[in-house]
Amino acid sequence: MGGVVITGAGVLSCVADSPPGLHAALREGRSGLKPIELFSTEGLGCRQAGEIRPFEPRDYLGERNLRPIDRTSRLLLVAAGQALKAAGYTAEDAAMSEKRSEKELGLVLGTTFCSVRTIAEFDRRGLQLGPSYASPFDFANSVINAAAGQAAIWFGLRGSNTTVSAGEASGLAAIAHAADQIRGGRADALLAGGVEELCFESFVGHFRAGRLCGSRGEGEEVPIPLHARRNGFALAEGAALLMLEDAASAAERGAPVLGEVLGHGSAFAPRRTQEDAAGAVARAVRLALADAGLGTEDVDCLSVSANGSVDGDLWEALGISEALGPRAADLPVTAIKSMLGEALGASGGLQAVALLGTLADGALPGIPGLDLDDDIPLHGAGGSIRRITARRALATALSTDGHAFAVILGSLS
Repeated sequence: MGGVVITGAGVLSCVADSPPGLHAALREGRSGLKPIELFSTEGLGCRQAGEIRPFEPRDYLGERNLRPIDRTSRLLLVAAGQALKAAGYTAEDAAMSEKRSEKELGLVLGTTFCSVRTIAEFDRRGLQLGPSYASPFDFANSVINAAAGQAAIWFGLRGSNTTVSAGEASGLAAIAHAADQIRGGRADALLAGGVEELCFESFVGHFRAGRLCGSRGEGEEVPIPLHARRNGFALAEGAALLMLEDAASAAERGAPVLGEVLGHGSAFAPRRTQEDAAGAVARAVRLALADAGLGTEDVDCLSVSANGSVDGDLWEALGISEALGPRAADLPVTAIKSMLGEALGASGGLQAVALLGTLADGALPGIPGLDLDDDIPLHGAGGSIRRITARRALATALSTDGHAFAVILGSLS
């Protein structure tokens, strides 16, 4: 099995629309959380989110026909286009790859709900007005792999096309799955990451479940990860993709190399309890270290998926501490959802792209406004940016429904 390198990245988020812009915003502690304008929040206890605005798709995608493409797919197309361009991947490269090994460029996409707004609208029209009034354009986007399919059509991606849905862990799950395909010789190059749109349906669902900040009648919204007074997360949207390639194939293309995927691990918590959830995170981290052939002392920094959830943040931290032992106490930690919000399927990709910035320049974003919960055993979490020497970075994710993933990225310098 060969190594898996990262040759490009693409991002669209509430704070920036490029990987360098994302890292710069996070370094500065710039928050993208703001009052929602996409839909009304009247009568709801939470009013802020990581909404991307202004968002004019034609500024990024040109004058091609966007009518069949909904918001989720448009977000994804922007990130995919950036990643392909950054990797220097052209139609000629795809033709060479096909001729050489019959392995073509593909996509592994993580998403929680994909085009849930389109799905809801299609169902609503069908129920209220009858099937003849349901839009055929909406129907094409009413399946969870719609965005991945639209991206494949748009960019001519003829290789493996896979959609992974593992809640907030979907993005890291997609990167892990893509890395396995490449290491196993089943693909030469795959875009991997995640996408999620912000919409009324998703927002209200999370609000009614009591997961959003201030949704339990607290009044104050405190979506600060690991904070002593955190009371839920701020929902967000975005898209983030990495171009993953077999190291030998990338070298043959003369492609730029931003880093590499060293290892990954996954586990599942069948019950929503502290013991199960923390245990799943610990298993995922241990498996990732074993897969990479590393010890706990080899990890230089950590990006957690903590989002302000009262239980989730604690359980993830306890699992990491269990896996890393004494190393967890002083390991530099960041939680970028403090500025980006909970972008669900896109979050893992955003963590990965942000960590590439840290590996490149040694700047690890802080957690603005952090007053660390005494029960959180990650003492390396801080409110301000830190300058560190980082060659290997660990990203973790724990979803509401029990999926735990860990991915280790490395710098080649």
